[in-house]
Amino acid sequence: MIKPKYYEVPNYEVLFSTEKLHDYCVAVFVINEGEKLHKQLDRMSKLSLNADIVISDGGSTDGSTAEQALKAKGVNTLLVKQEAGKLGTQMRIAFSWAMERGYKGVVVIDGNNKDSVENIDDFIDCLEKGYDHVQGSRFIPGGKAINTPISRLAGLKLLHAPLIRWTSGFNYTDTTNGFRAYSRKLLLADNMAVFRDVFKSYEYHYYLAINAAKNGYKCVEIPVMRAYPKGKVPTKISPLKGNLSVIKTLVDTCMGKFDV
Repeated sequence: MIKPKYYEVPNYEVLFSTEKLHDYCVAVFVINEGEKLHKQLDRMSKLSLNADIVISDGGSTDGSTAEQALKAKGVNTLLVKQEAGKLGTQMRIAFSWAMERGYKGVVVIDGNNKDSVENIDDFIDCLEKGYDHVQGSRFIPGGKAINTPISRLAGLKLLHAPLIRWTSGFNYTDTTNGFRAYSRKLLLADNMAVFRDVFKSYEYHYYLAINAAKNGYKCVEIPVMRAYPKGKVPTKISPLKGNLSVIKTLVDTCMGKFDV
């Protein structure tokens, strides 16, 4: 692999890895997801996916990422973060490992059992057709948003999506959805510089969507489903401080803070 100009890879450990079986992998991001992860992997294992399943763990302590349990559910590789950082760090770990292993592209998905894993191969089909950034959307024909909290829906429709549409020039409809896919071409491009150490949290998702479109890469949205459980919504984002931080990060990204 010819490494890009900027290649800052977080410290991580490969706890286990088996033979590469496919041209693509699906990276599942987790931290203490418990039975939600196991239920999702059970669903994925029944699909005969055209992708190797890779777990990028942020440091789970709940036993959900025990090696034997994951292997029994069809997981190919377990990567564990060994330094500070949140989602962006886990993503860079998965991307760097996947590029060094020679995958043609990476599908990314949360490990909380909310997303339609049945659509994973649809993302791969788009990558095979030459798309570089494939965004899952609940809000285009064929997509479904189930029990989405009103506050999140309002924030997405009134602030998040309009800002990213305006900045990127692409008509995104579901910019908070982390169910996506990226081509090898995009991930290794110097004008994207996706491995820089500035990417540690949600700014990574925003940056990738915005700059993929701004830099002329082929972008597309495809329909997916995301289902929240009824009742109180489990979240790792605190109601006030966390949401304010998300808004600040979004504005910073749209203003070009993380551009090359």
